[in-house]
Amino acid sequence: MKVEIWSDVACPWCYVGKRRFESALNSFEHKSDVDVHWRSFELDPNAPPIRDGDPVQRLADKYGMSRAQAVAANDRLTAMAAAEGLDYHLDTLRSGNTFDAHRLLHLAADHGLQDALKERFLHGYFVDNDPIGDHETLVRLAVDAGLDEPAVRGVLASDAYADAVRADEKQAGAYGISGVPFFVVDARYGVSGAQSAEILLETLRRAWAEANPLVVVAGQPSTAGSAGTAGSNADGCNGDSCAV
Repeated sequence: MKVEIWSDVACPWCYVGKRRFESALNSFEHKSDVDVHWRSFELDPNAPPIRDGDPVQRLADKYGMSRAQAVAANDRLTAMAAAEGLDYHLDTLRSGNTFDAHRLLHLAADHGLQDALKERFLHGYFVDNDPIGDHETLVRLAVDAGLDEPAVRGVLASDAYADAVRADEKQAGAYGISGVPFFVVDARYGVSGAQSAEILLETLRRAWAEANPLVVVAGQPSTAGSAGTAGSNADGCNGDSCAV
C-alpha cells in the first residue's frame, strides 16, 4: 500500500498530522506493507530565505487579529501539539523559504532517510526554533538525520531535485490540494487535514480491504442439482437455515 503525504516543514498542523498518522500506522494490521512518501508543498513559495520580525505579530496581521487573539490561537495550537507529545514554541519561530528543505527531502528519499529527515526538520523548526531557510542549519539537520554532508552541500549548491519538488506541487494541484497535511492512499483515498488517528486508521483499513478482497475458496453451498464445489454442503448456517 502506498501512502503519499503532502506537507510543508513550516506547517504546524503537518507535525501534528505526522504524529497522528504514526499512531494510526502503528495500529494498522498491515503496517509492514505500507510504503510512505513525503511530498512537497510550499505554504509560502515567495518567502525570503530567512524572515525577520515578530512571528506573533505576523500571524495577527495575516489573519486580521489582535495580538492577544494571535497569542490565544498559538496557545490553542500549542496545546493540541502537546497532546501529541510535541513541545511547540510558536512565539519564537524563525521562518523562511522551505524550497531547499524540500529538495533535501527528495535526496533523503533516495537514501531511505526521508522520514528521519522530515522528523528532524519539523522538530528543528517547531521545537528548537531553527531557521528552516538557512543553508548551514539545513546541513546540520540533514547530517543529524544520517545524510552525507558533502552530498547535502552539493544539492544546496545546485538545482538538484528542484524538478522533483515542482512535480510534487503539480500533482498536488491536479488532486485539488490547497492545504496541508493531505494524505493520499493508493492514489484513491484522500484525507485532508490533521485528522484523528482513528479516521486515518479507518482509511488505511478501507483501502487495504478494497485492494485485497476476501476470496472464498471453500464452504460455498451448492444449489440443488448442481455440481458440488470445494467444501460444498459444509456444516454451518446460512441465513435462517442451518445444516442438520
